[in-house]
Amino acid sequence: MQRLLLGIDRLSAFIGKTFAWCIIALTFAVVYEVVVRYAFRAPTTWAYDVSYMLYGTLFMMAGAYALSRNGHVRGDFLYRNFRPKTQATFDLVLYILFFFPAIFAFMISGWTFAQQSLGQNERSMFSPTGPVIWPFKFLIPIVGFLLLLQGLAEVARCIQCIRTGAWPRRLSDVEELEQRILAAALAIDPEALEREMTETGRIPGERAGDEHTGR
Repeated sequence: MQRLLLGIDRLSAFIGKTFAWCIIALTFAVVYEVVVRYAFRAPTTWAYDVSYMLYGTLFMMAGAYALSRNGHVRGDFLYRNFRPKTQATFDLVLYILFFFPAIFAFMISGWTFAQQSLGQNERSMFSPTGPVIWPFKFLIPIVGFLLLLQGLAEVARCIQCIRTGAWPRRLSDVEELEQRILAAALAIDPEALEREMTETGRIPGERAGDEHTGR
């Protein structure tokens, strides 16, 4: 089960990091528009459409990645003081009552919205060139599916935590552990590192209780 959950985390991370490159294209488009508009008095007819599509793509495609890293904003002034089992119970109830109904509505309405846009060969009304925008709108149901998939992984984690009393590891925890092992391997002989980790179950220099629990 843990391998499956980390696999979903890796998928969300791959998609999020891939589409993060949109920020480079977005920066180029905005800088180019500012330069030609104010330096050469020759504003473009495409910069506005490109900028909101790139920003929207970046924002939406990073949603599942943020969820996989537990990175969404949370009012946790009480939550963080709860025991892991209580946290997981709250999360599970909220996922069932709010997250999944909202995601299903998002996917269904997004699919209908995208189909209508395709049927009309919808074009932007904000610029003279009028680029087609229906491919952009098809991102809505795709993003909904990715969020649904990651949400199922989060529910599985909640159930595991309720059963065991501890949060299972996330991909971010696993990556951090790998970085610490690599750093320790640079400091001491790798064979000695392996022996010590086998004997103690910890990375050299790490105190008992320092292991990450996933939250």
